[in-house]
Amino acid sequence: MFNQLKQAKELYKLQSELEKETVEEKENGVRAVVNGKLEIVKIELNPAISKEEQEEALKKCLNGAMRKIQMSIAQKMQSMR
Repeated sequence: MFNQLKQAKELYKLQSELEKETVEEKENGVRAVVNGKLEIVKIELNPAISKEEQEEALKKCLNGAMRKIQMSIAQKMQSMR
């Protein structure tokens, strides 16, 4: 039982750390920031490019940021073992 409480405490601590962690990705003047809860924190568009280019850049930014933060989460989870 003590082991389960210890694990729960570690998970809670990890969640708190992840809330504060952010990852930023830039593409063609478009910027996206995602936090450790996989929430989009900020999006900045580039008005100098077309709507289609903005959409493509935003998609790349969000996908890249999500991959980075998921890798960070996985590494933190591995270190808990």
